[in-house]
Amino acid sequence: MRILLIEDEADMARYLMAGLAENGYEVRHCDTAQAGLKSAYADACDLMIIDRMLPDEQEGLEIVKTLREAGLKTPILVLSALASLDERVRGLREGGDDYLTKPFAFPELLARIEALMRRGNPVADTRVLRIADLTLDLRTRRAERAGLPITLQPREFRLLEYLVRNQNQIVTRTMLLESVWDIHFDPGTNVIDVQISRLRNKIDKGHDLPLLHTIRGVGFRLGIDG
Repeated sequence: MRILLIEDEADMARYLMAGLAENGYEVRHCDTAQAGLKSAYADACDLMIIDRMLPDEQEGLEIVKTLREAGLKTPILVLSALASLDERVRGLREGGDDYLTKPFAFPELLARIEALMRRGNPVADTRVLRIADLTLDLRTRRAERAGLPITLQPREFRLLEYLVRNQNQIVTRTMLLESVWDIHFDPGTNVIDVQISRLRNKIDKGHDLPLLHTIRGVGFRLGIDG
């Protein structure tokens, strides 16, 4: 699930990005209205979180209104320190699907995100990914193969989720660095190979059908066939 976060407060943005990433969301962050609008038009996402108070000329609700007038139907959660009834009503009438006031508890934010995603796509309510006899439950953060639980660290879970979402496709080390580690340069380490080895040991050991394959010189592939 991809989320566009438009938030200019650096500490809040880091807090939200870390928490959302730990819960399996891929987050793209913009800290101005202009950059947020550009990203909303250019990059597909499943949900947007927009702060009301932004540093440039447009406030958050103006972005929401602009996007709705352009026909964009992506669910939008508005964040704001303005908590009065009039402000909350205005936020919804301008096109927001939900309005959450600061300060807030992170579990409530997650619950509101899940509710918006269910509203937009009821079929995806269970949020369970599958390949062969391997299942990945994004809500409970649990993985199983052939009915047996697999214990995964948070980074391993994110790595496996990315591979399952891209099953039967070759993914490169660069793709994994950017999408799972949020690193946009070559760190010059073998961190990916180490994590892939650990993950392969957890999901394939003891099973006749291997799922995680290394494509020499290219990358990796999660699939039934090698």
